[in-house]
Amino acid sequence: MPASAIHAPQADAAEEGGSQAVKAQQRLRELILAGDLPAGSRIAELALVERLGMSRTPIRAALMRLGQEGLLQALSGGGYAVRTFSEREVADAIELRGTLEGLAARLAAERGVRAVLLQEAGACLDEIDGLLRTLTLDDDSFSAYVRLNGRFHKLLSEMADSAVLAREIERASSLPFASASGFVGVQAHSPGARDMLVVAQHQHRQVLQAIAQREAGRAEALMREHSRIARHNLGLALQNPQDAVTPGMQLIRTPPSAAALRP
Repeated sequence: MPASAIHAPQADAAEEGGSQAVKAQQRLRELILAGDLPAGSRIAELALVERLGMSRTPIRAALMRLGQEGLLQALSGGGYAVRTFSEREVADAIELRGTLEGLAARLAAERGVRAVLLQEAGACLDEIDGLLRTLTLDDDSFSAYVRLNGRFHKLLSEMADSAVLAREIERASSLPFASASGFVGVQAHSPGARDMLVVAQHQHRQVLQAIAQREAGRAEALMREHSRIARHNLGLALQNPQDAVTPGMQLIRTPPSAAALRP
C-alpha cells in the first residue's frame, strides 16, 4: 500500500479541522462586530462550544487567530477578552495601511504590471463609475461599492508582486475599521455621500494611471493621500456614533466630552 494512502485520512482530518477553525473564526468575528460579544467581555470557551455547535479544538484555533488579528486580547490568567480601541489606535491602523498600500503602488510602478492586471483593475473602476452615475445611492449600491472598492485595493496589492507586502497589507487591514472600506458606510446616508465617493474614485483612477505610466513617486503619494478619506470618515463616525453603520464601531473608545469632565 502506498504511503500516501496511509496518510490520506490524517491529511483529510487536518484539512477538515482547518476548515472548521476558519468557520469558527468567521462566526466569532461576526458576533464581535455585531456587538453580540460586548467590548471588554471575557470569552467563555465552553459557552462558544454550545453556541456555535463546534468542538473546542477549532474554537481554540479561532480565538488564537482573532487574538493575532487584534480583535481579542489574551488575558494574563488565560483565555481572551474582546478588545477595545482608542481613536489614536484606529487612526494609526489606517495610517499604517495607507503607508503599506503606498509602498505597493510604488513597487508596482517600478517593477511594471502585467497588462491583464491593469485591465482587470480598470474594469473594476468602470463598474464603480456605473454606480456613481446614479443621482442617489441606496443600500444595495453602497454594498456593491464596498465589494468593488475592496476588489480594487486587492488588485493594487497584487500589482506589487510581493507576497511579503501583500501579507502585511492584509494584516494591517484585518481590523474592520482599518480596511479600505472600513468607514465607507459612514457616508451611506449623508447628503455628500456621492461626492465623497467621486473624490475617492478620482484618486483610484489617478493611482492606476501613475502605475501604468511607471511614475513610482506619484503613485505612492496618491495612495497615501487616498487613505486620508478613511481618516476623515473616522472623524465623522466619532462625531455622530449613532448614525454610523460601520461594523465594530462599538469597540472604539471615545474620549469623554468637555462637558462631562466639568464638576
